[in-house]
This record gives sequence, structure tokens and C-alpha cells, in this order.
Amino acid sequence: MVLLLGATGLLGRNVLQVLLERGIAVRALVRSALDVPGVSVLRGSILSKEDLMKAANGCEAIINCAGTTDMTLPSVEDFLPLNRDLPAMLCEVAALSGIKVLVHTSTANTIVTGTQERPSDESAPFGPPYDKSPYAISKKAGEEALLAYASEHPSLRVVIVNPGFMLGAYDSKPSSGQMVLMGWRKPLLFVTRGAKSILHVRDAAAAIVNALDRGEGRFLLTGECISLKEFYRRQAAIGGYRQLCIALPDWVADVLGWIGTVLLRFGIRTEIYPHNVRQLEYEEWYSPARAMRELGYRLTPVEDAIRDFVDWYYKKC
Repeated sequence: MVLLLGATGLLGRNVLQVLLERGIAVRALVRSALDVPGVSVLRGSILSKEDLMKAANGCEAIINCAGTTDMTLPSVEDFLPLNRDLPAMLCEVAALSGIKVLVHTSTANTIVTGTQERPSDESAPFGPPYDKSPYAISKKAGEEALLAYASEHPSLRVVIVNPGFMLGAYDSKPSSGQMVLMGWRKPLLFVTRGAKSILHVRDAAAAIVNALDRGEGRFLLTGECISLKEFYRRQAAIGGYRQLCIALPDWVADVLGWIGTVLLRFGIRTEIYPHNVRQLEYEEWYSPARAMRELGYRLTPVEDAIRDFVDWYYKKC
């Protein structure tokens, strides 16, 4: 049996589907109801060691898809409980429960981006612009805690996956699907000049489940590097509508980030902080070659990821 954390989020829900499709028994620890046939559900807090120990009893592996991704949060401390402290606690829980495999979800943003000619791999360091992001800093701290524990306790096989920007079905908040909704059927749209590494969430989920019996260390699960302007062009083609999409100069985007800082001083939280805006001005070039070799990672066209999100979201609504 596998203990799955974060089962109600975009990635976790897709991992849950893959596990069930492969006939793997699943236990999910959740705060709210989760009505999925064939899943053993426990209600509790993933930040409670007592609840985690109860949930881990009888399991052979843990998959952690939980984390704080709210980009309106202004400080590193806001992200640390789930993104750093939970991974460290899971090492203790695994040791006490006799669990030998821990698969943890981090982010590609703990690895500095490369270029089109030389995309980054897992050996690249943590660097600009992500080293100014509270979210990425907290995720890097979680990785360091896991890798430090694994180096001293070889009986626990730790796999860290570093996904790019995931799109697809079961994005109930929505989270990354907000990028789709921001431009869906809008006649006019302004974007930054950057490019995201975009992938179908099902591809990441399949690789994560594969990691239950293979791999060790870090694996980039990244996709096609697409400019935001090109992304919305493809999206408009899928939706069958016309759209004028204008890429803003960096200085205009930087001014917007400064406005977000001013608003925060008045207690108004937004996603438009300088560190968030700066990330959207970069192109994310990564190589998922290691994950393809060792985790059987495969890439679905981005257009399919957009369609799957739109179909699921509007059917749900």
C-alpha cells in the first residue's frame, strides 16, 4: 500500500488515478472529504506526526504531492511548514514505520534555468531568479533536508521529482489552470516576455508512480519551453477564437511588481511581487533526459494538456 499526501491537488489527484489504474492500493491522508472508490481515506493533518504515523501504518511507500504554492504569500516563513518541515518529518515517519521508499515533489525552480542550446539538468545549482522566490527557497530547503537524511540513512530510497508548469484535469482550485483561464476567450491579453516549461500533469504522475520501484535522487520532469505569447496563440487555436496578445517590455512588468510591493504595505496581497514578475521574464530551458531514461518519463503535447484542463474544468462547472 502507498500513502499519498496531497491527494486532492492537481498533481496528487492525477497520481491517485495512475495508482488506481495500475492496481496499487492507496491510502490518502486528507483534511476534507475525498470520495474515490477503492481508496482508503483517513481524515487528519499532514503536519501532525501522530496522524502521519497512523496513516503510514502498513504502507510500503510514501508519495508526497503536498505543498504550499500560493504565490500571494510574501515571505519564506509562510511556505516552510509544508515545503520544508513536512519532508523532514516524513523521513522520521518512514524510519519509524519501516517504509523504504519516499517520493517527494519539489519544483524545477530549485534548478537554475539553462538556454535553448544548453538546457539545465539536475546538476545545475539553485540560482537567479528563483533564489529570490520564497516558494523556491522553501522547496530547496525541503530537498536539502531529504537529501541530507538519505545520505546518512541508505535504507531509505529518496526520489525527488522537479516538475515544470503542469496542466491538465483535476485542477479543482484551479492552480496552474489559472494561466489558461486568464486568457480563455479574452479578445485582448497582455503577457510578459518569458517562457515556461509546460507539461501534461499525467506525464508527471506516471513518472512519479514509476519511481516507486526505480530511481534515486533528483529528476527534472519538464516539458516544452513555450513563450507565454505562443502559449496563448495555441490556446486560441484550440478554443477557436481570435485574440490579440501583447508581450510587455520588462520595465513595464517590473513597475507592476513594484506596485504589488506597495499594495502589500497596505495589507493587500497579490501575486504581482517583484520576484514573481521577474520569473515570468525568464525562459525555462530544462532537460528531462534523466527522467526519460530512468523513470520512463514521456511527454504529451501541450495542446492536449490545455484541452484536458478546459474539458474537465467546464464540465465540472
